[in-house]
Amino acid sequence: MNQFLYLIPALTVLIGAMVLMFMSMYKRFVVKDFIIVSSIFLFIALGFTVADLGNSYSNQPYEHFLNNVLTFDSFSNFFNILLIAGTLLTLLIGEHYFLHRSYFKGEFFCILLFALFGMMLLAHSNELITAYIALEIASFSVYIMVGYNSNDSKRVEAIFKYLVLGSFIGAFYLLGAVLIYGATMSTNLAEISAFIANANSDEMILVYIGLTLILFTFLFKIAAFPFQSWVLDVYRGAPMIITAYMASTFKIAIFSFFLRAILDYFAPIIDFWDTIIMVIIILTLVFGTWLAITQEIIKRMLAASSIVHTGYLLLAFIALSYKDGEILNIDSAYAIMFYLIAYLLSALGAFGLASHIISETNVRVTYDDFKGLAKERPFLAAMMTIFLFSLAGIPSTIGFIGKFYVFTEAINAGYTSLTVLAIFATIVSVYYYFKLIAMMYFYPTKSACISVEFNDKRVSTYAIAFVAILTVLGGIGSAIVFFIPAMNIDTLIDLAQLSVQSLFIK
Repeated sequence: MNQFLYLIPALTVLIGAMVLMFMSMYKRFVVKDFIIVSSIFLFIALGFTVADLGNSYSNQPYEHFLNNVLTFDSFSNFFNILLIAGTLLTLLIGEHYFLHRSYFKGEFFCILLFALFGMMLLAHSNELITAYIALEIASFSVYIMVGYNSNDSKRVEAIFKYLVLGSFIGAFYLLGAVLIYGATMSTNLAEISAFIANANSDEMILVYIGLTLILFTFLFKIAAFPFQSWVLDVYRGAPMIITAYMASTFKIAIFSFFLRAILDYFAPIIDFWDTIIMVIIILTLVFGTWLAITQEIIKRMLAASSIVHTGYLLLAFIALSYKDGEILNIDSAYAIMFYLIAYLLSALGAFGLASHIISETNVRVTYDDFKGLAKERPFLAAMMTIFLFSLAGIPSTIGFIGKFYVFTEAINAGYTSLTVLAIFATIVSVYYYFKLIAMMYFYPTKSACISVEFNDKRVSTYAIAFVAILTVLGGIGSAIVFFIPAMNIDTLIDLAQLSVQSLFIK
């Protein structure tokens, strides 16, 4: 029975998806019903994950049945909390958007929970093929959500591009797994790690090639250069709330497996990719910054800026190194996990609030459309300002703490030049984020965008306000909120440390 408890969060999400699938067969259920039922299952799953928060454990339940392909530990539990919370907040923030788009039906929410199930499975994966299956479950669910409104030509184009490119890069993953299996006769990460520890240079050639192909797959999923070409078009064509989900929660799922593999299994050979990753970081930061500057459509600007944030996360990754049987600068791993929390709140808040705003009768799309929003909707403008401050790394926000942590660890690891470039990208980001703020506060409202019937007193508004509060509290940190342990920065870092330590429990 104790082993079964580890499975409950993922099974709860899976059962929730199946319940929603059966509900979608009956026309008497409306969109609001699906939002409520989805939220109930997510709250239950979140409750079980939070119950284990702060405990250090590592377990592979039902070893003979599951064949040790899944690991349930504090590390996966940490990411499950982020994934479930991100999905739940997406639902609540998108409430207004869902209700004002007639094409959203019950099956959409079923697909959303299937996507979450795939992501949670990915966080638990301890084997290459299992990780691939989990990744495809999540990816195909996202494909469907991106092109959910088939009447919109932009969305049809977006899903086609994303599906073709995603399938193509998925073949890279499978080829990499085949090469690794050919060299090691296993796809289990622990067995591959044991092979690496005893192999000579000639025996490692196929392993290096295979792992590089898998690395390219994950670089595509997180939109790093040169695999970012799909981002602007897909984010532009997808429903706004889905772009919020892709930019924040889906990216966290990718990093959960990537980070586990690096820390627990492939640390002895991570220096092999230093040069490749350095080049990727430089080009990701430069290209992402240039794209963000040149955009006039808000959604595309936020999409381009997400590429830049990928560069920051990769900077923390490269700061990890291995010597004398241990990982140097393990604090970089904690920095990655903290930054993922910061980016989840900031990106989900910014994208989600934008989707909330464009739920009005008259859609706001470009910078010009946001002119005068502070006079018309001061509360919404204030929250958008908070999220943009956090994305830009302005002090007093959680985004500032996250960037400071990442940059500090990168400098400690000797990557000063890369850090200077990242800081320069951050300075430039102030321009395109503050440009939107200036439009909201210093320009008159466009008459075509005025909507007197818009109601701010909705679930989505309160959810956005909650995320905005967390964004500020996370930035203020221990100085003010010491009496709220859950929001104490030191507490969050301690939880990250505890989660990483569970990887090394044998």
